[in-house]
Amino acid sequence: MAEVLQVARKQDLPPQGGYKPIPFKRIPAKTFFSGMTVGAIYLYNLNYKAIKRDEIEMRSAKMAIYPMLLAERDREFLKQIRRNRDAETELMRDVPGWEVGTYYGERVYKLVPADKLVEPIFHEFNAHTDPHEWYQRTYLKLRS
Repeated sequence: MAEVLQVARKQDLPPQGGYKPIPFKRIPAKTFFSGMTVGAIYLYNLNYKAIKRDEIEMRSAKMAIYPMLLAERDREFLKQIRRNRDAETELMRDVPGWEVGTYYGERVYKLVPADKLVEPIFHEFNAHTDPHEWYQRTYLKLRS
C-alpha cells in the first residue's frame, strides 16, 4: 500500500536559457543642486529678506502708532460718556428732584469715592446710540 501513495516527484530546475542577470552595477545618486536650483535659492533669499524687512517696518509702525490709538480710544470713550450724561439731562429735565448721575438724588455706588470713574456696562454705554450701530458693535466679534 505504501507503493501506491508514492507520487513521482519532479526536481525544481532553472528555466530554459537560465535566470536573468542580476543587476549589480552602481547607480549614481541624483544631483540636487544644479545651476537652476542655486539660482532659485538665491532669488528666494532675496525675496525672503525683503519680506522680513517689510514685516519689521510694519511692526515698528504699529508700535509707534499704538499709544496714539489708545489715547484716541480713551478720548472717544470719555466723549461718549459725556454724550450719555447730556442725553440723560435732556430726558429727565422735567422730572422733579432728578440729579444727573444719581438715582433720584441718591448715589448708585455708595462705597466708591465720588471722583472715581465707574466704567458702565456695554448696554449702559450704548444706551443712546443708533440701534443699527449698537447692533454692529454688539455682534462685531461674531462677524470677524
